[in-house]
Amino acid sequence: MNEAAAREVVLIRAVETTDTVRAIWTDADRAWAGRAAAEVVGATAPPGVFLARRAALAVERLGARQPALPRLLRLYAWRPGVGVALVLVAFTVGVISDQIGAAGRINILAPPLLALILWNVGVYVLLFGQMLASAFGRQRVGWGPLRTVVAWLGRAVPGSLALAIQRKSAATGSPTAVASADAVASATAVASASFTAEWGRVALPLLRARISRILHVAAAAFALGALSGLYVRGLVFEYRAGWESTFLDAGTVAGVLSVALAPGAWLTGIAIPGAEHLEAIRAPGRPGENAAPWIHLYAATVALVVLLPRLLLGGAAWVAERRAAQRFPLPLSDPYYARLLRGFSEGPVRVHVVPYSFDVPDSSVAGLRAVMARTFGARTEVALAPPVAYGDEDELAAGVLPSVPPGLLVGLFSLAATPESENHGAFLRALARSVTPGTQLAAIVDEASFRVRFAGQTARLDERRAAWRQWLTTNGIAPVFVDLNKPDLPAVEAALNTYLPART
Repeated sequence: MNEAAAREVVLIRAVETTDTVRAIWTDADRAWAGRAAAEVVGATAPPGVFLARRAALAVERLGARQPALPRLLRLYAWRPGVGVALVLVAFTVGVISDQIGAAGRINILAPPLLALILWNVGVYVLLFGQMLASAFGRQRVGWGPLRTVVAWLGRAVPGSLALAIQRKSAATGSPTAVASADAVASATAVASASFTAEWGRVALPLLRARISRILHVAAAAFALGALSGLYVRGLVFEYRAGWESTFLDAGTVAGVLSVALAPGAWLTGIAIPGAEHLEAIRAPGRPGENAAPWIHLYAATVALVVLLPRLLLGGAAWVAERRAAQRFPLPLSDPYYARLLRGFSEGPVRVHVVPYSFDVPDSSVAGLRAVMARTFGARTEVALAPPVAYGDEDELAAGVLPSVPPGLLVGLFSLAATPESENHGAFLRALARSVTPGTQLAAIVDEASFRVRFAGQTARLDERRAAWRQWLTTNGIAPVFVDLNKPDLPAVEAALNTYLPART
């Protein structure tokens, strides 16, 4: 997908991962976006095409309700005029940069062109150091001043402000209540903050290439402007070349210039004068000489040391920028994208639940289905096996395990029971033996009956949770605790996001 499509995908990701109360984007909206996108692109479309189409449809519907979100997209759209303006400014500054001498005199030791050459050589050394650090796996050198400003602008809403907005959102009402105006505003603000941070992160390689391209071309434009101004004014004014120094003699100056202007001498064939010649044009008290040969030497040196390398570096950065802008590298292994893609082209997620040693009431079954639909999508297929009786865990009966491997196999326990390695452990091991490649094993602990029996006894609830958590963690499984009679859907969704069942 290209940069514009990726920006829409990241925005919808921000909305769907932060709007846990479904204030601005409901479960029905999410399911519709997936179905509509799949119908448009077809079952054989690449993942990026599906995600881009889904995001475009979602932005269109969401923008009708919350116009601020499409405006945010436009705010972060790159404007080519910024780069053009910076290059023109650099050229203009270069044109006027050579006016430093009095009476048309050029100090051959201190013209702007010599400073320009030295500056660019320093930049090349820094870039080479960055390349070596990257090759040896070292952390990349930080941003320069301009890059720092652009990176900061890419994260316009600081993390502390986003956190404050989230806290305010949590305090404005119950997650189960109908979304109020305050909840809608808070959800929009939090989604905007999340988008700003996430886009600044995923677009960083593109941003680096884009800024590098602009800076390299601007540096070349500055050098070209300086040369142009020098030659144009040289048509109507005579520049006189000389030099003066408190600490350097003619021999030292000859050595310095023979190194600094060697590229220009090689290109033009103009010999660099020796110490005797330089002593003859030393100021003050001497009129100097016509500066044309020196201007040609400096111009040729700038062309080889500044113009050519900067244009080559700018071209390489442009290629990298184009590649990143046309084939934007979104992390499709991210749990959010993986969850969306599981329901695309290869069918819905299949979840097989096996209870151990308790009958699951209808209310808990409904809660279980709601949890899975919330986490893995409305099309999730949930199959509930007959409970495995206490003592029957070593050899699971026929019909307990699925005939077709599911994406997620769930062992369902009751918090009312105390975990025992001999029984609960044997059941868990039997489930683990049935797991095939492409299936993940999860453990859900239902708190419903325990909460009814020990209502209001928070300490006892925490103690029993700790016992289950320690036991399941020892067995290599992170437990998911939920009251299936009244599931906290956002919390359970966050806990289950670590499980990424394969599409089946």
